[in-house]
Amino acid sequence: MTPQSLVEMRGIVKSFPGVRALDGVDFTLRCGEIHSLLGENGAGKSTLIKILGGAYRFDGGVVRLAGSVIEPGTPLAAQRLGISTVYQEINLIPELSVAENLSLGRQPRKFGLIDWRSIRRRGEALMQRLGLAMDVARPLRSCSIAVQQMVAIARALDEQAKVLVLDEPTSSLDAGEVQQLFSVMRRLRGEGLGIVFISHFLDQVYAISDRLTVLRNGKLVGEFLPAELPRLELIAKMLGQDVAAVAELQSHRSGAAPAADRPALVRTRALGRRHALEPLDLEIRAGEVVGLAGLLGSGRTETARLLFGIDRSDGGEVEVGGKLLPRHAPRQSIRSGLALAPEDRKAEGIVPELSVRENMVLALQARRGWLRKLKRREEREIVDRFIKALRIATPDAEKPVGQLSGGNQQKVILARWLAMQPKLLILDEPTRGIDVGAKGEIERLMAKLCGEGMALLFISSELDEVVRDSHRVVVLRDRRKVGELTGAEIDLPNIMRLIAAEHDTTDA
Repeated sequence: MTPQSLVEMRGIVKSFPGVRALDGVDFTLRCGEIHSLLGENGAGKSTLIKILGGAYRFDGGVVRLAGSVIEPGTPLAAQRLGISTVYQEINLIPELSVAENLSLGRQPRKFGLIDWRSIRRRGEALMQRLGLAMDVARPLRSCSIAVQQMVAIARALDEQAKVLVLDEPTSSLDAGEVQQLFSVMRRLRGEGLGIVFISHFLDQVYAISDRLTVLRNGKLVGEFLPAELPRLELIAKMLGQDVAAVAELQSHRSGAAPAADRPALVRTRALGRRHALEPLDLEIRAGEVVGLAGLLGSGRTETARLLFGIDRSDGGEVEVGGKLLPRHAPRQSIRSGLALAPEDRKAEGIVPELSVRENMVLALQARRGWLRKLKRREEREIVDRFIKALRIATPDAEKPVGQLSGGNQQKVILARWLAMQPKLLILDEPTRGIDVGAKGEIERLMAKLCGEGMALLFISSELDEVVRDSHRVVVLRDRRKVGELTGAEIDLPNIMRLIAAEHDTTDA
């Protein structure tokens, strides 16, 4: 054991049918450090932390905790050893209250009955530890995704963990909530806790990490100090490319915007919904990427859902190709050439039990109707074409899509809609929770689709992506449109000024 090391994983091997997920990987976590685990989707990060957290058994190697060899066969066994994991996808019970979720499985009792007063007090204390004062009696389903993520982290901290593994914990948090989480992480580090941090937000990785470990294709690339590894070199190591190739990727920008006098392909007038989005006017031309920028809760996803017809608007209208959409609903949107890749791919995108093939042809088959069933030969042609075109990493088209990495699941959803050749593709956080390599592929695909005349509405919480990939940017704040930028106006300072304008006025 290395002095001060808390966890040592040596020569870890793990295989799945047709795939060697980990090939002799080493990883060390010290007491009182925040250690970031980095790599592309499919690099082996999730497999490694699932072995540490007891969700997977490993095929070879050894794991030590505080010098003792361990083999946690279940997540519960790992928790009893002091290893607590918060995965990217929130696995809590929405129907229960916040306090009940925090105490689930370890409810205090008094005279043989559940002590509900103690449960509430404990819940309040745990959330206050994260800097959140809230009514813990409210149902979890009534909370935002950001608050639900914080509840999951608070629950993990209640395990009195020695090791805390955080898998993309900030993906649904705004800047203030990220800083709250980082404050908690630093305090826990000061108490001697070892924290494994997985994130695709490189700014956050450099801001919070003591050390970095990079994996690629199931193998260890190396362990580094953040101050000694420039960001460009980190990306190059993750991609397995030279620095020049990565620089070219970072300089990617969508092609020239379509002529301003080109008629709008899709137009909304006063489209809105009470408590969700103020009436919005929006135009999108063929061959154009329109980015939606704004902080968490600004109305980005609400705009996508209203435009596609998932949520019913209180008023306003949607026009596609000069024709008004009657009875606006997803079925009519699809028939009119609209497509939506949703933010929550797990709950609203994929059908995890179905195969890659079945997920990919789902929308096309639905549009045709079940009386005009696609022939298996047609399905194979479509699926093979998009697996190759999007470089979807899967052993075969019959693999359950739920077993793919997040980035590859995202590509399957994109393929599902691209097979229908839509006029407008709405991308809601298409790069959320995926690696930099998959992000680059999706950005290049966006540019290609625009070049072929497709219109895109692009939503991303990473403003540098919005700046890089958009021909126009519509800025939202407090569920309403506050500005629009075009051409050379599109940069981070201008977007931030529009977002912060109201606060500046108030302060004055």
